[in-house]
Amino acid sequence: MTEDMGSTVPRRQLGRTLKQLRTEAGVTLDAAAVALECSRQKVWRIESGLGVVRSLDVKAMCGLYDVRPDLVGALVGLTSQTKAKGWWHAYGDAIPEWFELYVGLESAASRLRFFKDALLPGMVQTRDYALGLYRTDQPEMDEDGRERAVEARLQRQALLVRRLPPAPNVEIVLSEAALLRPVSARQVMIEQLEHLLTLSALPNVVIRVLPLAAGQHRGALAGSFIMLDFPPSNRSTPEPPIVYCESLTGALYLDRPVEYAAYKKVWASLDALALDEGQSRSLINKIIGEMQHG
Repeated sequence: MTEDMGSTVPRRQLGRTLKQLRTEAGVTLDAAAVALECSRQKVWRIESGLGVVRSLDVKAMCGLYDVRPDLVGALVGLTSQTKAKGWWHAYGDAIPEWFELYVGLESAASRLRFFKDALLPGMVQTRDYALGLYRTDQPEMDEDGRERAVEARLQRQALLVRRLPPAPNVEIVLSEAALLRPVSARQVMIEQLEHLLTLSALPNVVIRVLPLAAGQHRGALAGSFIMLDFPPSNRSTPEPPIVYCESLTGALYLDRPVEYAAYKKVWASLDALALDEGQSRSLINKIIGEMQHG
């Protein structure tokens, strides 16, 4: 399980606990950096769950915050888990550094909810569809680089059918426009839509279409996003749910309760407007037929 999940969740759990302990001790981020004789950026990265954490740093922080010995021992034990490498590290720079955090969280999630307004999510893309996107998005990348990036994307999809830990429940709402927008040859789009139908037959996958006839909706204002929920934890600080929003050069990870609540309302509105599963399959089949005979 550790190999599948990597160190993302342990890093975030450790970072949240250290930040809480610092706050409770009345120590500012700048004061902690001065006392620990390190940069403010280093303390921030540890608290944000970014990068490997040394037990030496954790002990020093705990000493500064006057943490009780039994908790220090538990945190040092958690530190060892922050060194695990996930499968995605084998792909090197094919996965951008800012995206590695998401891949680790995705692997650990028990529920994933996608809303895509313009393109299909990487979780359901075929090889040829993904290659078509990379040729548009990364024209300067050589073909070998594109192939490695696509392989990494396809590897992510393995979680849809994994046995242990149990595969997450995946719910996807797609704008009808995303089904109609060609990214490559017509046959590539036909095969991509047929792949959606195949995935929708999995017991843990729900794919629904938001028809153009629905008109203006809250998702158009929110933009594409992914909601991640995590299984219960044996630890006192379970992983909080997160909303992931991606841009051209980076991403936002929204985990404050007020932020998550706002996107829950958007999802509820999309859920009310989208076609049901049967109607969605019928529409996808209709589009396939039109492409085949168009």
